Amino acid sequence: MKISENWLRERVPLQADRATLAERFDMIGHEVESIESLGAQLDGVVVAQIASCAKHPEADRLQVCEVDAGGEKLQIVCGAPNARAGLKAPLAKVGAQVGTLSIKAAKLRGVESFGMLCSAKELGLDADASGLLELPADAPVGTPLAQYFGLPDAVFDLGLTPNRADCLSLEGLAKDVAAAFDVPFAPLAIEAVPAQSERRIEIRLDAPADCPRYCGRYISGIDAAAPTPPWMRERLRRSGLRPISLLVDVTNYVMLELGQPLHAFDADTLQGPIGVRRARAGETLRLLDERDVTLDGHFLLITDADRPVALAGLMGGWDTRIGTTTKNLFLEAAHFAPAALAGRARKLGMHTDAAHRFERGVDPELPRRALERATRLIVEAAGGEVGPILEAVSSAHLPVRAPVRLRRARIARVLGIEVPDAAVERILGALGMQVEADADGWIATPPSARFDIAIEEDLIEEVARIHGYERIPDRAPSGELVGPALREDRVGLAALREQLAARGYLEAITYAFVAREQLETWTLADGAIALANPLSAELSVMRTSLLPGLVAALATNRSRQQTRVRLFEAGRAYFAGDDAPREVARIAGVACGRAVAEQWGEAARALDFFDAKGDVESLFALASAASEFDVVPATQPWLHPGQSAEIRRGGRHVGYVGALHPNLTRALDLGEDVYAFELDLDVLVERGVPVAQPLSRFPSVRRDLSFELPEEVPYAQVEEAIRGAVGETLTDIVLFDRYAGPNLGSDVKSLAIGLILQDRYRTLTDPDADRCVALAVAALESGCKAKLRG
Repeated sequence: MKISENWLRERVPLQADRATLAERFDMIGHEVESIESLGAQLDGVVVAQIASCAKHPEADRLQVCEVDAGGEKLQIVCGAPNARAGLKAPLAKVGAQVGTLSIKAAKLRGVESFGMLCSAKELGLDADASGLLELPADAPVGTPLAQYFGLPDAVFDLGLTPNRADCLSLEGLAKDVAAAFDVPFAPLAIEAVPAQSERRIEIRLDAPADCPRYCGRYISGIDAAAPTPPWMRERLRRSGLRPISLLVDVTNYVMLELGQPLHAFDADTLQGPIGVRRARAGETLRLLDERDVTLDGHFLLITDADRPVALAGLMGGWDTRIGTTTKNLFLEAAHFAPAALAGRARKLGMHTDAAHRFERGVDPELPRRALERATRLIVEAAGGEVGPILEAVSSAHLPVRAPVRLRRARIARVLGIEVPDAAVERILGALGMQVEADADGWIATPPSARFDIAIEEDLIEEVARIHGYERIPDRAPSGELVGPALREDRVGLAALREQLAARGYLEAITYAFVAREQLETWTLADGAIALANPLSAELSVMRTSLLPGLVAALATNRSRQQTRVRLFEAGRAYFAGDDAPREVARIAGVACGRAVAEQWGEAARALDFFDAKGDVESLFALASAASEFDVVPATQPWLHPGQSAEIRRGGRHVGYVGALHPNLTRALDLGEDVYAFELDLDVLVERGVPVAQPLSRFPSVRRDLSFELPEEVPYAQVEEAIRGAVGETLTDIVLFDRYAGPNLGSDVKSLAIGLILQDRYRTLTDPDADRCVALAVAALESGCKAKLRG
């Protein structure tokens, strides 16, 4: 929000200097992002008029101008393309300072020049350097330019928080500033413009919940080509808006001054009645920016005889636009519910000042005042006969500001200081609230423009920021800090993060919002929750998996010459539920490139399925229950059918690990194999409460076995069979070799394992070890179709 300092000071009687004003803006929550000084060095610059122009004898692009500077005629050599006889423009006389340039009498290609005609950029008033700054025809020649433009001035660019829609206007900011400096403030006095004709257009509200108030006024016989008053043009320019034409400028000016967006229709293009309703699916409308948009039932329309003529609160329609030939005008001011417009502009890829305000909430009592103000400005500049203000209102749907209780004890509890009762009452009253005292504090009713005041803490915030945050002393928190209780029967998330970091992964944080098309590419769109008010089309649904975002981050790193990427994320996936959305805590990882970082001690090889599976199994080990996890073939369409697996724990689904499907890899343009895993945390982190066990005083015994078995038998089945047969004497199993080749036959593999045997109470003998081996071999033959080799 850009605001002119001079304009603000016209409304608020301030004695403070610019630096103090900027500091106070910051302290009351309106961050000053920049301050632009205007016209600080315009001594010697006056309004001048070009009396005549002649071609320079030695330069095609220069003109020799005779310029009236108010009582004296000066010869000026000028190269501006718009220099012409009769034009009024700023003239910097000899001795003036324009930026870093000192104006002196000089010869330009042999012709004397006694000054310089200036552009807006040269004077530091605007960025336009295309030609001379053209002044209105009635600008008084010889008047100092600073006096004519009301300079010097400064433009404050404020970063307003979204909850303070009331400050998107001069009047709202002025009220806050007056309260902060404890000076009087009175709302702009707006006199009603009496009706001079009975011309009107009927108004109907077919969507009263979305538009509970709509005001309109017919103004006939205007001169739309009349110029915008210079003071208004300057205020618009300093507020960041480009002056366009009188009617457009007036609506923009009133929006900046009062905060109420307005829209002007060419009344000759309207039949009536004017209506407000929801769009029908498939309806189209050509907007003022000449775009044709197709609408659905989420959009609100202004209609003429049921014909769409404007997108309510967003932008007008092309067919009813105003222009310099407009003679009759229908002026609109309405209150639209924020929920009816939130996100609609973004859905169409646009951003308008009107939508910016309506989405945040505009004072529902403002439309009539704004119409009267705009009417006065239009009639004074363009003439015309004014009709009565017509209003359609649904009182039941107008927002009502509920009274809020404020306790003095609560103020002291939250702020840590005692604020005098008189100061509290002054602050709330200065902010436009109706205040009634009671035994414990006050009952405050917010003004209709303050959508952000709903609870006691909102009032305390108002008291704090106006009373002054700098007056609240710095105090360290006191009391006992209780650490979080760590459950021994669950693996902490921090431990999982540390384990993946130790294995070379970097933690990433990706958006919980994704594009539906992205999930559809992954075949993961089922159950996705669509956002009612998305930030953009690319962030329109809640993610059902962490992997799409992680793989997108991996692709971004790959495109920046990172050939070996390891990323993981702990977060939530979201699914639509019967009664409420369902959240699932997960941890996921993605990897590509070399199996190990480039080095001299180990030969380079590409990452494979077993590397990714090993990373996942390292997480199982933290739960001290690796044997509880089963790996079975996966059937997910986004996974490679021959290099992926589903992970289960006691029959419960845990997640997936494996390579992405080649079709998905091509669709995402990844260029190489990418391995991924995603695990549900609730099942993964369960573990038995650790129990201390004494170390055995007796030595362990190792027996190695080598056997053949069908390729289809997973190793997990082998390990389960051996552990079940041998029992507690078996303390560990080591798989140290795997072989498959033509000499074994097709679909056959050979495994070599070591059995680590140990008893807690005695030394195992060879017969004891042989008996354990026999049990293991029998279990493998019967349960895994294995055959002992050798």
